[in-house]
Amino acid sequence: MAKLELITAEVCPFAQRSHMALLEKGLEFERREVDLRNKPKWFEEVSPYSKVPVLRDGDVRVYESTIINEYLEEVFPQPHLMPTDPGARANARIWIDFDNVKFIPTFYRILLAQDGPRRRELAETLVDHMTFLEKEGFAKASQGPYWFGPDISLVDLAFYPHFERFPAMTEYRGVEIPESCGQLKAWIEVMAERPSSKATAHDADYHINAYAHYADGTASGTTARDMRA
Repeated sequence: MAKLELITAEVCPFAQRSHMALLEKGLEFERREVDLRNKPKWFEEVSPYSKVPVLRDGDVRVYESTIINEYLEEVFPQPHLMPTDPGARANARIWIDFDNVKFIPTFYRILLAQDGPRRRELAETLVDHMTFLEKEGFAKASQGPYWFGPDISLVDLAFYPHFERFPAMTEYRGVEIPESCGQLKAWIEVMAERPSSKATAHDADYHINAYAHYADGTASGTTARDMRA
């Protein structure tokens, strides 16, 4: 039995982050899939927030995707998925925080919003976030194709899953990635070709179907409740 176990749900973008990190590290692990609409009792006992992913490493249990990925970086430092320079590492954490605190909540709140004016207000905010990524992230980062140059990092893994799901945003709310965000679009194309992306990917139709209950306001899962709050 593999030492590492990832408790996951293939529909979840946060779980995809950690699945990709494990693959990028070349680690052996077992996946344990959870149906988020019919969560088993054992899952509630190992996931205090009732969310995926959860990582088990022997007697160690870690939850929340960002923390799981930092744990993997500390315990299995090769290959590096964070810069070695302390200042650059702090910068990476700032961008991951931007994703968690700014980009992702706006993404979900647009999909959940049933009021037209509120949707438009949030859509403008999301476009502003993407423009910020383009101008303050990619334009000022090392030459690509990844966030910090030629090597993939936890920043790339943090942002990518929701951009894989962006077709649902366009389908239900008409929001598109701005034409002015050329570097962002190029990065998405490069990320889509990573073996770790391909191994965890689903196509646009899958994501459009998965987010239908967000768009019609019936989503009742943990993420939807959190984002409404």
